[in-house]
Parts: sequence; C-alpha cells; structure tokens
Amino acid sequence: MPANHFNTHCPDWATALLNGFSQIFLQRHPLFGLLCLLAILFTAPALLGGALLGGVAGLLTAQRRGYAKADRQAGLFSYNGVLLGLLLSLYFPWSAMLPLVIIACGGLSAMLTQQWLKRARFSQCLPAYTAPFVVLSWVLLCFATPSTQAHLIEINTLNMLAAPLKGFGQVMFLGQPLAGAIIAAGLLMADRRAFCWALLASVAGMGWSLLHHDFYTALLGLGGYNAVLVALAFSAQRQQPWLPLAGIALALLLTPVFAAIGLPTLTAPFILAGWLVRSVAQVFGNTMDASVPCVPGENRPRLR
Repeated sequence: MPANHFNTHCPDWATALLNGFSQIFLQRHPLFGLLCLLAILFTAPALLGGALLGGVAGLLTAQRRGYAKADRQAGLFSYNGVLLGLLLSLYFPWSAMLPLVIIACGGLSAMLTQQWLKRARFSQCLPAYTAPFVVLSWVLLCFATPSTQAHLIEINTLNMLAAPLKGFGQVMFLGQPLAGAIIAAGLLMADRRAFCWALLASVAGMGWSLLHHDFYTALLGLGGYNAVLVALAFSAQRQQPWLPLAGIALALLLTPVFAAIGLPTLTAPFILAGWLVRSVAQVFGNTMDASVPCVPGENRPRLR
C-alpha cells in the first residue's frame, strides 16, 4: 500500500507518530512505521510502552510549542523520543518515575531537534541524525546499572543467516530475527534501493566482526546496525555510489573507537560517519540529494 493512500485512512496525529517510527530508519512512510511498531510488540512488548510514550511526548511538545506542522507530520520530532523510550525501558526498571523521565526526555529531544532544524534552514549545518538521542542517552546511562547478563549464541548456519536480519533490529535494540525480518520487509516496501544498501551494510558489518573474530558481536547483529543507518542516509545518491560505500566503511572503522574511549556506542558511529561523508562531499562540490531536514518528502529517505 503506498504511503499516500495509507495517509488518507489515518488521522494526522497517527500518521505523524508512525512516521516517527519510520524516521528511525530515515524514511517517511507510516506503514513502515507501523511495521516497526509491530516488531517491538511481537518481540519485545515490554519496550512498547516506553517507545510510544517517548514518541508521543516529542510530538505533543512540538505541537504545543508551535513547531512547523510539515516537520511534525514528517515524524522529525518523534523518532529521537521513540529511541529514548526504548533505551530507558531497556536499561531502567519500570517505576512511577520512569514514565515522567521518558516524557521529559522525549520533549527535550524535540526541542533540541527544532533548534538544529532552524540552523539547518539558514546555513550548511550538518543534519542532526540521532544526535539528540545519543547525547541524552550518554547522560542517562551514567545512572544505569551495568548489565552482567551474557548471551550465549551458537555458531551455526542458521544463526549466521539470521545475523544480517538482527542488524536491522538492533537499530531499535531488538535482537530477535523476527524483529529484523519485519523491519526489513517494511523497508523493502518503503524503498527497495534503500533496502538493498541496508542489507549490504548489515552483511558487511557481520563480515567485519567475523574477520576480527568477534563472533558474539557478529551473530547478534551488533556489528552492522550503524553501517545500516549510514547506508540508508546516502542510499538516494544514485549517481554517487561511493557515498554509501564510504559511509559503511567509516561506520565500521569508528565503532570500536567509542568502546575504546569508554562511551556507549549507540548510533554515534553512524552520526560521525554521516557527518564526515557529507563534509567531504561538500568540500569536493558534490551536490547531495534534496532530502534535507527542512524539506519533508513523501516517500524518500530523510537525511535528518
């Protein structure tokens, strides 16, 4: 079902919220967003409440503060809130305070995004991507109890085949192959070219981890999710395939750097790789696709 047909049967607030889920993968496609939501529901239902609360908090903050309706409908004020809700639900036990923290973080992420968008309209400011999520998460994780739970995973053909799908799911902290399969199907429906680049990136991430004998990271999909995101960020560059390829390579090289300096990786390698590739492209005078933060498109990848 095309996104514009789906929009005619979906209220504005629901479209905006679902677009927030799809914007995690740099897409504006409410049906894809619905599949992302279902992936959480089917594989990690304990995280669903936090994801919805964070997304709604970002959207309501944007509406209350009078931010541009086009940006609200595109989901630009929701996706960081969704990610923060997922992270807080994953790392902190539910209590009376946790929903308030999720709401506050979702609202703050919307305000940070708005400030970034305002500067991007009048300058060559780099896109925010998931920077509000990463910065706030680094602060929040200082108060989290380190997890000592170890995941044992057997090295076999089935797990090797499932690992690239897990690379899709790990973008949203979902390590189940089913979650990855649902997300991959939604991305294929939203943009086939983006799906192909994302799959290549996830396989590359798994291969890179295996090359360095990090079988745990490879088989859980943790080695590829940043490469998936940066591949999506540049997948629309049809005349310049070196952009997504360079982004994938940089994301893989940068991932161990954050672990080495003691910072949670999250999506920081994706952000830094995306900024570096865009900066180099601008220096050499290459024009980027028109999917800039302040020009919402209907079904194209968004360089947030």
